[in-house]
Parts: sequence; structure tokens; C-alpha cells
Amino acid sequence: MKAIPLESGAEALAIGARLRAARQQKRLTMDQLAASTGLTKGFLSRVERDLTSPSVATLVSLCQALSIDVGSLFEEPPLKVVRRNEARKINLGGHGIDERLLTGHGERRVQVIRADIEPLGQGESELYSVDCELEVLHVVEGEFVVRFSKDTIHLHAGDTVTYPGREPHSWLNPTESKSVVLWTLVPAAAHSGRAAASY
Repeated sequence: MKAIPLESGAEALAIGARLRAARQQKRLTMDQLAASTGLTKGFLSRVERDLTSPSVATLVSLCQALSIDVGSLFEEPPLKVVRRNEARKINLGGHGIDERLLTGHGERRVQVIRADIEPLGQGESELYSVDCELEVLHVVEGEFVVRFSKDTIHLHAGDTVTYPGREPHSWLNPTESKSVVLWTLVPAAAHSGRAAASY
């Protein structure tokens, strides 16, 4: 079977990464895919690295083995750009905090919130939980304290803490300087007064 080399110009479409992602999602090894398609492992490796372009017949065979549509390999990915000054302002409670939703409107798979906290800004006095599976808190600038029912964690710029979203907590900027943190919610639930997905 003859392989068609990819053109080196900017017009060449790289589909190898999408084929590799589809194979990994199906939890297939290169050997298993080679066995099911009759192609060699070396050829498949070159295809996945976009060093070789498969013929139409080969591409159809690969897509059938991976249970994906050929057309999906050529679709433009949906991109959502949120400029910092255009990010939607939200309010999840607390004092001295400016919160902005950085992920695109309607995104439910993951949500990222940037919070600029004034000196000595703080969350609610009572511990609260967010209706999501997981929270990842990353301190971009300054210091930040996260308070849980049985523990208090003091974080500095560059530190990250991960915890279940339903774990009751609150927070505090303990310094006289501004703090900047990023909250990532995975996956964000669609219905909770404190879930970012409701905004």
C-alpha cells in the first residue's frame, strides 16, 4: 500500500494527533490497531506523527477500527477566546474579591475562575462547598489561606492545592498585598447557587 507524503507547506492538515487521541481513548495499543487494520506498526506510527498521509481507503479503515467519522478528523476545533477585560464578572461570595469567569459562556466540562483579592479580603465566615467534582486552586500572586473543617493551608505564589468540590471550605488573603488565584472546577455542575456553571 503506497503512502502519500504530506506536503511541507502550511496548508498541510495534521490529522495524526487526532488519530492517536482516538486510539488512546479506545485504549488500543499500536499493535492492536495494526492487527485490526492489517497495517504495520511502523506505518501507523508515521501516520500518528504526521510524517505520512494515509490513502483515503486506509483512512476509512482506520476510522472504522477507531469507531470515529472520517469527517471528524477535518473539523475545526471549537475555540472560545475570553479576553481578560471581557471576562464575565461573577460573585461566589466573600469580601474584597473580584471574580471573573475565564472559560467561555456555556462551557460545562471545566470552568476556570480568576480571583483578584484585596489585602485582607476573605470568604464567608461559614464554610461552604461548591457543586463540582473537583477544585484545583492555584496561587498566581501573593499569599492565600484555605480553611477546611479540620485543616488550614497557607499557600504562596506558585502553590496549588486540589480537593473535592463538595469539601466545605473558606478562604482568606492574610496579607496587606493583593492576591491573585485561579480556581478550576472539574466538572462544574449546572445547578447550585455556588456553582460557577450557573453564571
